[in-house]
Amino acid sequence: MSAGDGYKYLLKSVAAGDGERSLSTPLTRYYAEAGTPAGFWVGSGLGRLGHGELVEGAQVSEAQLQLLIGMGHDPIIGEPLGRAYQQFASVADRVKQRVDALDPELGPAAKAHEVATIEAEEAERGTRRAVAGFDFTFSVPKSVSAIWAVADAGTQSLIAEAHHAAVAELVVFLEREVAATRVGATGPDGAVAHGLVVRWCR
Repeated sequence: MSAGDGYKYLLKSVAAGDGERSLSTPLTRYYAEAGTPAGFWVGSGLGRLGHGELVEGAQVSEAQLQLLIGMGHDPIIGEPLGRAYQQFASVADRVKQRVDALDPELGPAAKAHEVATIEAEEAERGTRRAVAGFDFTFSVPKSVSAIWAVADAGTQSLIAEAHHAAVAELVVFLEREVAATRVGATGPDGAVAHGLVVRWCR
């Protein structure tokens, strides 16, 4: 997810929480009901945010997403988490810089050709945005979905709980084996820190 307003797509179907679904909702109601339950926080990095009041299972709010993903700030107390997101020049700014650097001796036709080339190249490159987070989707195989669809409510609930347990186990694995970031040589574990702050929507 890009820094700034990259988190906003979540609000259309996830963070707004305009529908609450039971783990054992009948199939027709599951697909017909509007909205998606709001996400909740998980991950070992939560203890480093705020003053410890953000606990696993706490519901995610739009304001918290804006602070954390949008601005790179602590979602509770609003303080910056490290350096500000990197800013990149816009397509228009890059075009202007390159056009201004063209040889002033170019004739009108040659200059128009160069400007068109520059505009096309910069448009293709697009505008770079700092990466603020990653969005992962963990889906069960179709066979599991099919079993869930025809199962009774109790079995549906068990299937959903097994899936959630598998995702929770994967988050722990990612924290231990995959997720790492540079924090500088004076960090508690040298130059690398491990841990995640995860907004999870079941």
